[in-house]
Amino acid sequence: MERKLTPKQESFCIAYIETGRATDAYRAAYSPKTMNAAAIKSEGGKLMAMAKIKERIAELRAPVVKKIGITLERHLRDLECLRNKADSARDYGAAIRAEVARGKAAGLYVEKIEMNLTGTLADRLARARARNG
Repeated sequence: MERKLTPKQESFCIAYIETGRATDAYRAAYSPKTMNAAAIKSEGGKLMAMAKIKERIAELRAPVVKKIGITLERHLRDLECLRNKADSARDYGAAIRAEVARGKAAGLYVEKIEMNLTGTLADRLARARARNG
């Protein structure tokens, strides 16, 4: 029997889609006022390691991926082509940028994104909480 997510876990997944950072998602979903940064990072990591959390995040991403019709393989191939053209033109700056973009798409780099967690995210979290009891 498949276990459902708790309302806070669902909120975490939604916040993760919005922020791309487990620590920010944990803060948004759990409001850990008394926890230090290391504990928040640890708890966010624990949630990200859970199969049901990974599945829900993939589920939330699926419509966007399908809508734009892109696959990782195609994206990497296109970036490789652009890199090769830039390299052939001796535009090494563009070639490096294309290669870095390939690395980011493949998950070799992690970008830190700071976001204000108000407005849209707060609205989505409130809807998720209301929907899940």
